[in-house]
Amino acid sequence: MMINQKTYAIYGLGAALVDTEISLLDTDLQAMQIEKGVMSLVDEARQHQLMQLLDTHLLASKRASGGSAANTIIAASYFGCHNFFSCKFADDDNGRFYLSDLTAAGVVSPSHIVPGPGITGKCLVMITPDAERSMNTFLGVSAELSVAELDLNVLAASDFAYVEGYLVGSQSAKHAAVTLLQEARRVGTKTVLSLSDPAMVQYFRDGLLEMIGDGVDLIFCNQDEALAFTQTEDVDLACQRLRQYGKTFAITCGAQGAILFDGNALIKVVAPKVTAVDSNGAGDMFAGAFLYALSQSMGFQEAGTFACLAAATVVSQYGPRLRPEQHAELKAVFSHLEFNSEV
Repeated sequence: MMINQKTYAIYGLGAALVDTEISLLDTDLQAMQIEKGVMSLVDEARQHQLMQLLDTHLLASKRASGGSAANTIIAASYFGCHNFFSCKFADDDNGRFYLSDLTAAGVVSPSHIVPGPGITGKCLVMITPDAERSMNTFLGVSAELSVAELDLNVLAASDFAYVEGYLVGSQSAKHAAVTLLQEARRVGTKTVLSLSDPAMVQYFRDGLLEMIGDGVDLIFCNQDEALAFTQTEDVDLACQRLRQYGKTFAITCGAQGAILFDGNALIKVVAPKVTAVDSNGAGDMFAGAFLYALSQSMGFQEAGTFACLAAATVVSQYGPRLRPEQHAELKAVFSHLEFNSEV
């Protein structure tokens, strides 16, 4: 996918969440009636209850600005893209931290937005020994994300418009996503949608179809999401059906790598072998690395290989993001792989 360079590489739209990561057992999930492997929306009282129950499981790690699209945008920014991100957070401690974290990553936010009262969204990310992540999210003011947070003038100066599928759970956020993608088509900005989570596909498939409209330029999803969205149990058939919705797509398959469609042919990319400890953020990192690679005029084979390398690195450590310096290190490793043609 070749693009013309504009002011921004990616205009992202997503929920602003501050993450707390927790290590526990499957029996803990069952005892607390937490559905494994998906994102579940909860109210603040339920999240507070879970925090109290899980207090002894808290990992000794720093908080980070999160949310699926934010993780992708921040990753791409640290790799070298100049990005813009629309979200909604409150004028509270977490909100100020969130903005500071975005700014540190070089991500630009709408200048007309002034944070107001309320509570910035929070997400409990629970990691089991098999590295699977289960999330309970209190959206806070992110549930009120709307077209008011958009800057359509910036959209016209962006190569990609990237939207997370999680937004389908809020009427106002879904409307903002639909508006952003429609306007992107009008001004010639490439449209990108992540299906985000199997639960979003299961419960909000019609809303995702509304986001897609007449089709998007690129769809990101994992294998479970691809099968559920295309309503089949056959991966080959899912690859055929996805072409109805996206001109191109990338299906992540965990340790098996990824299946890509570049608009002409299917491409299979193998993932590096690593010991996974935390799958949280793997798909977000894949998308960020992939979009960065496209912004550098790489083809899908190269982009997928780089994205698999980045995703494999993030799952081999705790947390949904890499340390800032790791992005440059990965670029150096990838350059070495290219030089030796050992992909």
